[in-house]
Amino acid sequence: MAACMTTIRLSNDLRPLGKSEILVSPIAWGMWRLAGEVAPVHAMIEAALGAGINFFDTADIYGCDVPAGFGSAEELLGRALAEDRSLRAKMVIATKAGIRPGIPYNSSATYLADALDASLTRIGVEQVDLYQIHRRDFLTHPHEVAETLTRMVEAGKIRSIGVSNYSVDEFDALQAFLGQPIVSTQPEFSPLRTAPLFDGTLDHAMRRDVAVMAWSPLGGGRLAQGDHPAARLLAEHGARYDVDAATATLAWIMAHPARIIPIVGSQNPARIAASADAYKVEWTRAEWYAVLQAGMGENLP
Repeated sequence: MAACMTTIRLSNDLRPLGKSEILVSPIAWGMWRLAGEVAPVHAMIEAALGAGINFFDTADIYGCDVPAGFGSAEELLGRALAEDRSLRAKMVIATKAGIRPGIPYNSSATYLADALDASLTRIGVEQVDLYQIHRRDFLTHPHEVAETLTRMVEAGKIRSIGVSNYSVDEFDALQAFLGQPIVSTQPEFSPLRTAPLFDGTLDHAMRRDVAVMAWSPLGGGRLAQGDHPAARLLAEHGARYDVDAATATLAWIMAHPARIIPIVGSQNPARIAASADAYKVEWTRAEWYAVLQAGMGENLP
């Protein structure tokens, strides 16, 4: 009976980013909504660091849907780093490339080389810790992508390689042509987007010791506030630990043995700071599976 009631507890310790020597926090802060002026960006970065978050995820396309346009999120990050040079040493910076409106995907050697140089210029750094192919370009052979990424590593412009929105087979095709491991994969994952549990993504990551970064962990905000059955269960469970549904959702994601890193997208410093409360939340298997089934809208076999 005691074994049935065993709870899953979370740790806030830094861990290696896949098969790299880079140490990252169990939660990341993402910049897909980053816009506006530099002063609020400072407040967000400080809130993240104060919450124990050292992992910062952006992309060249972030900001494409605001007046500042393509590259503006990276540029804002760069302005914040330029105003306080001490921040860079506290941060593991990840960015992505490969999506361009109207194309839509391009991972050719020339494009990626230019995209990386542009990202480095906007952020104002000589190297990023993690460089990710944002989405698979079906018209570029993975051998060409691998050669390009290898040259970036050898030039000292990136420390490690990751992928985003890749299937297991796409991951393996790229890895086959690389002389170093792909250290991370970034699928969409939440109680409302459970495909990685069933399509092999998480099992593949555990087998290969690949870090999993989950984008849209709150289901586009539907789990933070809403009347979806999963949102109600998360709010009820969170209340037992004096946290809200959003924080409970982060804990639910991190409870998986793949040690998934949810990417918090809030632009509110208080909400970013509150993410640290996720470590207080514990789960029994029955509680965790109840949320999964509510999110799926059906019972497991």
